[in-house]
Amino acid sequence: MAIVEREGKQKRSLEHKNHKCLGCGICTDICPTSALRLGPILPIARGLLKSDFIGIDKEKCCLCGLCASSCPFDALEFCISGDNTKNMAEYPQWRHETSIDDDECIYCGKCEVSCPRDAIHMQRNLPPRSDLVIGETEVDLEKCIYCGMCEEMCPADAITIEKNEISSDKPYVATNTKIDESKCIYCGICRRICPENAIKIICTTCMKKDTIKSVSVEGNIILDDDQCINCGWCQEICPVDAAHVTKPFEGNINFEEDFECKGDSCHACEDVCPCNAISMVDNHSFINPQFCVLCGACARACPQKGIVIERNDMKLTNVRSTSWGERLNSLKQSK
Repeated sequence: MAIVEREGKQKRSLEHKNHKCLGCGICTDICPTSALRLGPILPIARGLLKSDFIGIDKEKCCLCGLCASSCPFDALEFCISGDNTKNMAEYPQWRHETSIDDDECIYCGKCEVSCPRDAIHMQRNLPPRSDLVIGETEVDLEKCIYCGMCEEMCPADAITIEKNEISSDKPYVATNTKIDESKCIYCGICRRICPENAIKIICTTCMKKDTIKSVSVEGNIILDDDQCINCGWCQEICPVDAAHVTKPFEGNINFEEDFECKGDSCHACEDVCPCNAISMVDNHSFINPQFCVLCGACARACPQKGIVIERNDMKLTNVRSTSWGERLNSLKQSK
């Protein structure tokens, strides 16, 4: 974590947060004094080198804050007298975001599993089985020989045989066979497998369907804005359109003409991609633009410089300075 601080009429500080950094190099491109240096992003991303993606030359940095305003991923924090400029009306503001509608969410968990940044956490409360199925079950202990077939075959793990350690004074295998009706689904497998016809089971779910409670699944979805990079995985994979994503950039990602990808012998682009948008298909890089945020990390990592990033628009507003506007608009050029 790199920090630059200076005292004066205003105390200014610039802090780089490596855990949020993608190694995209946007800040290094935008810095007017070349004070920011991009490190070796590939070995860092692969975990081969413990280092920050960005280094800051404290002698060159003029603490203007342009780099922090240009970073769509909040990896740079610029503060004036302790206040973050991202919250100040006179500084540029990014308008990209991700939201999940609690009213629409069915708590399927697909977004949590697919999120490449581990930014989504789900808490789900399912109703007990006893609220969904109705039946009757009984074990005739006079007939039961405690063979254990019912316990082994039960798909709901609802049957338990209480076993003993056999000894001369206790010459029996078990003393009881219990069926936990909070787990039992009244499927009848235990009855059919029992060699002694010791189990009676009746499913009355269909006959009493009008008395069964309506299914109610409750839960909570927590979206960690500190980790989310608005890649779009949650939106694309959600079956009920409960997730909504506005990406920081609009544009395209393509390969150079006549580009010969090294595929499985390289996969540098796949290793640095923070969005899990790149995979190897038939020994060639495949980039799914649905999940790409056009950060450009893959283009920088590619040893053959075969990836082209084209940004046509960006969700950055309130750019009041002409000189800042010119530099920030350079982000929309092809990389």
